[in-house]
Amino acid sequence: MTTDQQAFALAEPGTAEYAAAVATYNLDVRLQPRFAVTVHDAGEARQAIAEARARGLGVRILATGHLSDACAPLGDEVVVRVAFDEPVRVDVEARRATVHAGTRWGEIAQAAAPHGLVGVHGTSPTVGALGYLLGGGISVYGRRFGLAANSLRSVELLTADGVLRTVDAESDPELLDAIRGGGGGFGLLASATVELHPVAQVMTGAIFWPIAVAPEILAGWCEWARDAPRTASTSFRTIRFPPDAPLPPELKAGPVVCVDGVVIDEPGQPGQDVAGGLLEPLRRISVPLVDTWHLGGPLDVTSTHMDPLDPLPYEGEHLLLGELDSAGQAAWLSVAATDAGADLAFVELRQLGGAIAEGGANGGVLDRLHGAYALYVLGVLIGDAQRDARVTQQLALARKTLTPWDTGYTAPTFAAGWTEHQRSFDDATARRVQAIRDRVDPEGVFAGNVVRGARVR
Repeated sequence: MTTDQQAFALAEPGTAEYAAAVATYNLDVRLQPRFAVTVHDAGEARQAIAEARARGLGVRILATGHLSDACAPLGDEVVVRVAFDEPVRVDVEARRATVHAGTRWGEIAQAAAPHGLVGVHGTSPTVGALGYLLGGGISVYGRRFGLAANSLRSVELLTADGVLRTVDAESDPELLDAIRGGGGGFGLLASATVELHPVAQVMTGAIFWPIAVAPEILAGWCEWARDAPRTASTSFRTIRFPPDAPLPPELKAGPVVCVDGVVIDEPGQPGQDVAGGLLEPLRRISVPLVDTWHLGGPLDVTSTHMDPLDPLPYEGEHLLLGELDSAGQAAWLSVAATDAGADLAFVELRQLGGAIAEGGANGGVLDRLHGAYALYVLGVLIGDAQRDARVTQQLALARKTLTPWDTGYTAPTFAAGWTEHQRSFDDATARRVQAIRDRVDPEGVFAGNVVRGARVR
């Protein structure tokens, strides 16, 4: 064993290094692998994988830990936390960015914005870019530019044999297609090159009303959403903010309704006009409690949805829904806007359609999502057994109540727990993707990294 190999060791339980490597975004998920390690470049990652294989252990990749509950419970594995010491590199002329393992979307936004460019990121700036791309990725710009995975052009993939492979449309198109939305399990993504899009100005923000006007606001939003310009991507939520949240008191006095989102400012479709077509009729229904919609730049978008930046314990539920008629809206409101959902932090409808529903020639195995809305429900856990049990019950009620509008599929990046109903694509596609995994990882070293919805049933 060389000196370098001796200096590189897997951390054991009870050490600070181990604790740092297994930390997740969802504090209710406690990873307890045999060993853990944080790696800062491809060389260290190669050593970690080799050491795991020498011990007969699998490898579980962890970046920010946002999807740590969507994969199988840990077995005999080593958690390899990726935190590569490489900055985002932007090629302005080609409109592309190269990002590395552990890079967060907020870093990409910061690097691209000075050039009038954006990546196809989601609502949270703290989500890891590469895991998000493996799961398709529903972006705040998605209705204009499609799923995030469609923007992926090449990757550097470190496979179980220690080889760092360049995977692109020329070298291995089948593998690239599987990586784009395939749900993981191919190896360790060391880096990726993604397309950027020209966006210099947007309308963005959030507007809030008392819960009492939820039925009227929801009806107006759904009517607008059916034929909305694809430059607009919005969400409708009921939210119960905690009393200690650093927010205006009127938002903490009780449950509130929120419409937030992003409208890209484009020639012939000014963002202010498109946003006004949505917001002005809603403002006439009731005077908002707080209204932050404004004309701004892409960096403003990273805080619009107010996703928590710090880890917290929670449970969630997710479905992809079809159009909500009056009965569907009433069903949603029966949980979201009543005491039936009193212990839920929020019940959200994320607008789909547009380019998200269309896919394209440059897309991978998951290049589109069918349905009108992504339902995401979240309850924060506080350690009180009775109250936390109510959260679980209310999540189940939300799923049961909205089942008549369920498309039968889910979005991998919204996956909520290791549950049977998670389903990314049809059985034939799942078998095709698994065959590609078997080709590049025949021993199944990375098998634990496959999200539930992408597994063969």
